[in-house]
Amino acid sequence: MSAPSNIPRRAGFLTGIRLVCGRELSAFFDSAIAYVYLISALVLLSSLFMNEFFLTGRLDMTPFFDSLAPISIFLLPAVTMRLWAEDKKTRTFELWMTLPMRPGQVVLGKFGAALALYGMFLAGTFPIVIMLMNLGDPDLGLIASGYLGALLLGGLFLAFGTFLSGLTGDQIVAFVSSVLCGFLFLSTGHPKVVAVIDGMSPELGAGTWLADHVAALPHYENFLRGLIKLSSIVWFVGLSSVFLWMNTLFVEKDRS
Repeated sequence: MSAPSNIPRRAGFLTGIRLVCGRELSAFFDSAIAYVYLISALVLLSSLFMNEFFLTGRLDMTPFFDSLAPISIFLLPAVTMRLWAEDKKTRTFELWMTLPMRPGQVVLGKFGAALALYGMFLAGTFPIVIMLMNLGDPDLGLIASGYLGALLLGGLFLAFGTFLSGLTGDQIVAFVSSVLCGFLFLSTGHPKVVAVIDGMSPELGAGTWLADHVAALPHYENFLRGLIKLSSIVWFVGLSSVFLWMNTLFVEKDRS
């Protein structure tokens, strides 16, 4: 992928983000990454949900969102691993840095493209909602809350995935490090993991501390229960912003 050459010299901040976002989305679809990602993700998660649905007959999407969290550990790093790593490998990074744009515009543009692709995936699951509505009277508020939680969790995964991709020129390293980071955010909130860590050092309560301050799973599960807490929204948005800010700092450092 080459950096865009049609960016105006005095492009506004939002205009620059939009141009980078559009360029990255085009790259996703030009290389067939988007098609493979969307189709494979939809088939996998829809199959898991339908299997659960036929076994239980429950008119809600909680099983779908339950499956989405662990699968996202592998699914979303596959999107972010190329965002910066490929640029550094092909030396497109230097081209980005010569354009009349701020590093923050490029970072947010790349993140926006990844988030848009993830949003397309979530939109592709709407037929499940339509099916449930035709079969009965599902709790649409609970479903909407689940989608909001999925969007926020995905945004966090994409934010740290974009940041980690910016630290390396190797896509495999970017993928593996993002998978490990995602596993950390989810596993530290699992009750069994918390119990094991607390058992190793009862006086410190390290497991409980990690679950309260580091783990994404408890916040995500609030949305699956229909609890839209401002604290959980702030946690997801705030932590995602921190990763994007750190990504911007590293880009500025490399630029200089």
